[in-house]
Amino acid sequence: MKDKHTLVRWLLVMALLGAVLAFFSLGLQHQLSLQSLQARQHDLGAWRQAHPILLAGGFLLAYVGVTALSLPVATLLTLAAGAVFGLLEGTVLVSFASSIGATLAFLASRFVLRDSVQQRFGKRLSTINEGMQREGALYLFTLRLVPVVPFFVVNLLMGLTTLKARTFYWVSQLGMLAATVVFVNAGTQLASLHSLSGILSPRIIGSFVLLGVFPLVARWMVGRIKARRVYARWPKPKKFDRNLVVIGAGSAGLVSAYIAATVRAKVTLIEKHEMGGDCLNTGCVPSKALIHAAKLAAQMREANAVGVDAGGVRVDFRAVMERVQRTIATVAPHDSVERYRALGVDVQHGHARIVSPWVVEVDGKPISTRAIVIASGAEPHVPDLPGLADSGYLTSDTLWRLRELPARLAVLGGGPVGCELAQAFARLGSHVVQIQSHARLLSREDDEVSAFVRERLTADGVDVRTELKAVAVERDGDGQVLVCDEGGKRVRVPFDTLLVAAGRQPRTAGFGLEELGIPAERTVETDAYLATLYPNIYACGDVAGPYQFTHVAAHQAWYAAVNSLFGQFKRFRVDYSVIPAVTFVDPEVARVGLNEREAKQQQVEYEVTRYDLDDLDRAITENHASGFIKVLTVPGKDRILGATIVGQHAGEMLAEFVLAMRHGLGLEKILGTIHAYPTWAEANKYAAGNWKKAHAPERLLGWLARYHAWRRA
Repeated sequence: MKDKHTLVRWLLVMALLGAVLAFFSLGLQHQLSLQSLQARQHDLGAWRQAHPILLAGGFLLAYVGVTALSLPVATLLTLAAGAVFGLLEGTVLVSFASSIGATLAFLASRFVLRDSVQQRFGKRLSTINEGMQREGALYLFTLRLVPVVPFFVVNLLMGLTTLKARTFYWVSQLGMLAATVVFVNAGTQLASLHSLSGILSPRIIGSFVLLGVFPLVARWMVGRIKARRVYARWPKPKKFDRNLVVIGAGSAGLVSAYIAATVRAKVTLIEKHEMGGDCLNTGCVPSKALIHAAKLAAQMREANAVGVDAGGVRVDFRAVMERVQRTIATVAPHDSVERYRALGVDVQHGHARIVSPWVVEVDGKPISTRAIVIASGAEPHVPDLPGLADSGYLTSDTLWRLRELPARLAVLGGGPVGCELAQAFARLGSHVVQIQSHARLLSREDDEVSAFVRERLTADGVDVRTELKAVAVERDGDGQVLVCDEGGKRVRVPFDTLLVAAGRQPRTAGFGLEELGIPAERTVETDAYLATLYPNIYACGDVAGPYQFTHVAAHQAWYAAVNSLFGQFKRFRVDYSVIPAVTFVDPEVARVGLNEREAKQQQVEYEVTRYDLDDLDRAITENHASGFIKVLTVPGKDRILGATIVGQHAGEMLAEFVLAMRHGLGLEKILGTIHAYPTWAEANKYAAGNWKKAHAPERLLGWLARYHAWRRA
């Protein structure tokens, strides 16, 4: 089917080129000069009197043909329409013929070129594609109104975008109408024209340009009117205490405040709890410290496999948790009040509430501000289960108060947090039962990744139970049980400690969003620039979504801060094109871009290249020869659509693929890069090598074999 498609493309290209060459070789361009039209005006008029329908039909077909072929004679044919058919009939003929011909050129460009252009430059064109889907009609209408932009160029370039053909047609017909009327009207005075340059005076061109700019100005005015309506019931201060107020001192809030202070804006940062937010105090930092201790315990148990007798492994859980707290204290100065005040940020501790688009109260004290950034983060989602509230359950926020290792730990949830903590506690000595309502752990990953992680967790002693839905918590004598439903059958899971790891939900309540009418059903609703309903109020980080990663929160914070401070001059759309993610189980799972599950869901064509880490020398030397790299590429091309790595140091190895995707580098470039031996990163090069082997030019290699055989003879 693909070969047939390619053949049709080539046949179409050859037919179009043949038609263009025939046009010029027959000298038809000379028959359509201004002087030729003037000389034949009387004869054409006579033909119209004798054969009106035949001439109109022939003219329509001829105009469609030259427009579809992008031949440089459309202007002269438009003049001829005015001279022969008059203003009204000529305008109708040219309007429909030019729109039909332009649409044919648009479709030809799309059929012949778009797939290859999108495959080669898809990432770079993603912003253009999004813009065309959202406001393509406006862009096209503006271009059609300005005749200084050649219409045939517009036809061909628009064919490379995602604009719908029917939208292209009706917008083209409407947008070209003004220029059509001008040229057809000029054609009614054909005898008095001395040159084509006389049709469009600088004044008329200027008028067209202004007409083309009008939709943009109109859109700006509509935006201003909408803003005035939104702000209508709120009194605006005559002057402001701050340029920016940031609510929340997690990753997103800290970066927003840092950027504002760097550009010398007066900024206030408000935090109700602890500086550093969830990542520092209850998330990334403490969890990775705990995982590190658990990994050391596991490595010591495995030391005999490499000839090292580590003796019996004893875990002092209290010491482990105290070391976790010391780790937080060591990192804390990076996010401290003192550091940010030294940078010029006004840091205030208290509860923030937005009382108007320009006023934020901190424990009742008002601060007026030009702009606001909401970076209030997220909190653990706790399901509504009977008996749960009285069970003494823990979450990823409250887990860190533990000082005694739970003998029996039930982990509710099979996502990244649930998997990481289930494995860590099992390695530290708890009997862990993990309950997952879905059929697989890490349900967003490919099936083989989920199966691999389940196998490793099971090997570490985690009792993984999938397709088990928790319905209640009950007392059972002196203990407690988690009651679950398994296909209509009740299952009871006893536990001493219950850890709820069922995802996180944005913190949207209590900040005044309801009173302002800012939509925040799940996340705070924002546009592509992170602005809320009010153009001066922005949201970023977990509270805004769509990703709940610390690095994405920091990424969004740049856009929120810059747009809030300088949006009156230039606003920047958030770029989510290359987002890495790592699940810190052991071995790690790291991913960027599409995996196979997502590619199939989105109906994206792809090829898979795989490299198994049991072949990597460094993995073999460290006795960790398990895992794999899986890269998705455009069929027949080395452009990377996504990469998944399962193995030791997967998060570090992923960086090369993130860099490659961000800057449009393919597997050929990775293959051509020297990687130090023996390192884990060599696996990326070997994966690229596997792609190269699969795409080796077998025909050329066959000829080379014959050449070498001839040389030997």
